[in-house]
Amino acid sequence: MKYILDTHAFLWALFNPDKLSKATIQTIISQENSIAVSVITFWEISLKYSIGKLDLSGIKPDDLPGFANKTGFEIAQISPDEVATFYKLPRLGHRDAFDRLLIWQAIQQKRILISKDNSFNEYKDYGLQMHW
Repeated sequence: MKYILDTHAFLWALFNPDKLSKATIQTIISQENSIAVSVITFWEISLKYSIGKLDLSGIKPDDLPGFANKTGFEIAQISPDEVATFYKLPRLGHRDAFDRLLIWQAIQQKRILISKDNSFNEYKDYGLQMHW
């Protein structure tokens, strides 16, 4: 199966795995699954870090792609077509642009989004598959 980590799930997998559900840990460690981190996640982390909304405890956002690779996570690129068609995702209750773009990427790339955020459930009718 193909999965993509929400930003909090990525950071927890690296630094606070005890915050992940048992099912999520099993999914991440299973050799049968492909686990990806989106470039959107790196952008979100870098932005929040730069404005002081995120503390990475002594590391910098530049280090995270290397950590992802060392952990065995794939880096999921977003295509020009995916970005250009983003307008097709309805604006429901969730307004965070990073989250919505990540939802759209998961739908378009047919990846299951690993997230604890229950507000994403409103996008299941539009093709979003979730796991926690």
